[in-house]
Amino acid sequence: VGPSGAGKSTIASMLLHFYEPDSGTVYFDERPAREFPLSQLRRQMAFVPQDVILFGGSIKENIAYGKPDASDEEIIAAAKNANAHEFVKRFPEQYETIVGERGIKLSGGQRQRIAIARAILKDPAILILDEATSSLDSESEQLVQEALGRTSFVIAHRLSTIRNADKIVLIDKGIVSESGTHAELMNHNGLYRKLNDMQFDFGMVTQSPTNELTISDAEGVQEPLQSKS
Repeated sequence: VGPSGAGKSTIASMLLHFYEPDSGTVYFDERPAREFPLSQLRRQMAFVPQDVILFGGSIKENIAYGKPDASDEEIIAAAKNANAHEFVKRFPEQYETIVGERGIKLSGGQRQRIAIARAILKDPAILILDEATSSLDSESEQLVQEALGRTSFVIAHRLSTIRNADKIVLIDKGIVSESGTHAELMNHNGLYRKLNDMQFDFGMVTQSPTNELTISDAEGVQEPLQSKS
């Protein structure tokens, strides 16, 4: 977590090797990222941005982009895990529904669920969600995150999203000022607690999802986590 504009999305991009760090090293399984072929790393990761990109084909084709040889059963299972199946069934043509250029015929939340289903279908070892549940209500967000079932980096505006993270890292003025679980940081009575209390006062805190390593973008907080440096 950390202030807006502190570089959360940049860190996600470094995991995918869109950028190289100016200093320090990104590690995977205690090995420097540079020791892995780029294609191998990216095969093991899936990335869902806030501004989802869909192409003008069917819902089925957009989900199957994550695994072109997927069966109908696999596509439907991924959609269910992304909490997309119910709204897809309401369309007259269901999974054959054409979404329009960039998914214009779908709402923001529907586009996000289709993109998450695509990522789940790919079955990556690491899933990176960059504000990818921002258009979902809290209940839908929780259902999606409970279905992730893998190492996940989540950039999120709502602190409720990260409350059950394995580790939360708070960056303040370019340094790690706090780290730990939600309970540990709340007991610390520092900036994280102030941010949490602020969101709670505005009714933003709800029961959160499970098991994520998360980078959160609360108003006034910003970015974590670089593996090692």
